[in-house]
Amino acid sequence: MTPEHSWCVIMAGGVGSRFWPMSRTAYPKQFLDFLGLGRTLLQQTYDRFLPLCGSERILVVTNARYATIVREQLPELKSWQILEEPQRRNTAPCVAYANAVIGARDPEARIIVAPSDHLVLKEGAFHDTIRMAVQQAGASDCLVTLGIMPSRPDTGYGYIQFTEGASTVHPRVKAVKTFSEKPDHATALRFVESGDFLWNAGIFIWSLKSINKAFHDHLPEMSALFEARRTDFGTPRESEAIASIYAECPSESIDYGIMEKAENALTVASEFGWSDLGTWGSLYTHLPKDEAGNAAIGSTVKLYGCSGNVVHAHDDRLLVLQGLEDCIVVSTNDALLVCRKRDEQQIKQFVNELTAESGERYI
Repeated sequence: MTPEHSWCVIMAGGVGSRFWPMSRTAYPKQFLDFLGLGRTLLQQTYDRFLPLCGSERILVVTNARYATIVREQLPELKSWQILEEPQRRNTAPCVAYANAVIGARDPEARIIVAPSDHLVLKEGAFHDTIRMAVQQAGASDCLVTLGIMPSRPDTGYGYIQFTEGASTVHPRVKAVKTFSEKPDHATALRFVESGDFLWNAGIFIWSLKSINKAFHDHLPEMSALFEARRTDFGTPRESEAIASIYAECPSESIDYGIMEKAENALTVASEFGWSDLGTWGSLYTHLPKDEAGNAAIGSTVKLYGCSGNVVHAHDDRLLVLQGLEDCIVVSTNDALLVCRKRDEQQIKQFVNELTAESGERYI
């Protein structure tokens, strides 16, 4: 696949509260190097799409308060390639904003939309999958989402049910029957055992024409807001236009607002070593471990009689742990988290309570 007409939109405006206390409102997880590889999650995402689109066709959409961080981490990008959202409005306005910017430059565009904080272990297989999806997006009026072959009944992911027999460019590209939100364990087990469900990776591929038509059909009010200012994109009036649009734009996800309503949704059954790195537990599965199953990042961590823990020392503080089992331990310069891995979903609750008590002091 040549970069011509192939664009990538990286969504990098999230807060990442489930990775507290490392991920903070002022410096969320996409801007951190969680794996100790010397590149942040955002930088790794950019690197992953570079051979598919080329640097001139990669956009990063982020909250205005993070634009400076994006510029520091991706100095290759020109100013017009960093789209600053004045307010958080979920993913549908984010996609519509990118569509407007791309449409002013390339009406024949085929667009890949991806989060900035995913892990991909098999990049060759990932590139092959994206190329297949882009080919499908160019061959028909469709909205493609990547589905991951499930390896376990995970309750932390949404699921896609697919049907066979669709006329597509490759047998791995299948018609979507239903989208399901994060299920309970019994439902997830039933999904996996059925053989016709995939994890929803939240990575989308479509032509500009198809996604604009979908906005017109399913989110007409949002579509009208952007269409009214269409000629302002790519001009000095763009910042004022987007501020005006976002002031009126509802908060809506691309999944609920469009994908779950679309009758032309397709999915690609995929295997490329994927994780959305949504929690400390998901990070734990991808870190190297000692003989007792401890995954420790930081040279100042000492473990005695411990097993099954994920430990992250973000500062130079010495951490000496004894007899701890199956816990998350994270040390920063102003906070210490100790939480059982099985209770990690409570971290978001901790963050909400801290925010209510102390504002953004520790958040």
